[in-house]
Amino acid sequence: MPIRTNRGRTAVYRRLWGWPLRSPRHLAMAIIGFAAVVAATSVLIDNAVGPGKGRGPAATAPSTTVASGAGNQVGVLPPPRTSTPLPTKAPSPTPGGATVPVNPNAQLVADMWVDAFSDFEPGRTTKERWLEGLRPHTSNEVFPQLESVDPVDVPVVIDQPVKAVKSFTDSVEFEAPLEDGKLYVVVVRLPEGWKVHKFDKVG
Repeated sequence: MPIRTNRGRTAVYRRLWGWPLRSPRHLAMAIIGFAAVVAATSVLIDNAVGPGKGRGPAATAPSTTVASGAGNQVGVLPPPRTSTPLPTKAPSPTPGGATVPVNPNAQLVADMWVDAFSDFEPGRTTKERWLEGLRPHTSNEVFPQLESVDPVDVPVVIDQPVKAVKSFTDSVEFEAPLEDGKLYVVVVRLPEGWKVHKFDKVG
């Protein structure tokens, strides 16, 4: 028979809430039943929502696949490529630097070298003596070339001043007139002083 009065409903509710407190066994059964109801509710909610819904962006974010030389690696970016510039060719330096007035020491060395170069008399002057006159005014790199020269074949230098044609800070180019051309001489500044570093016949 249904309960129609508030007093009847209150009595029924009081019996229901008071049942777990009647004994420890009733209390344990009530707790187990409540936990079962909560677990069943959670399962039903998860099934209703569906897989993959309600999760954070980190769980559903796609992984980045990058192909490398050794194979595919997930989530690894290749190192940045650096390009090495090609070496540029340095401009050739100007011989001796900027054009300057002729250094007096360079002029003196050129005069003495040309005089010693033309100071050879066959039958009276030996090659050794001729080389000794040139040695003090010649660089060590050029002197072996003089040793291979036969002084008999040395052209005659006309008795005129040795003329500077180009003058730089560390080198001076000179010309001396010959009977059949010109004698070209280059004097350079070395640690040991001004020395003839090149000679040649022109013409």
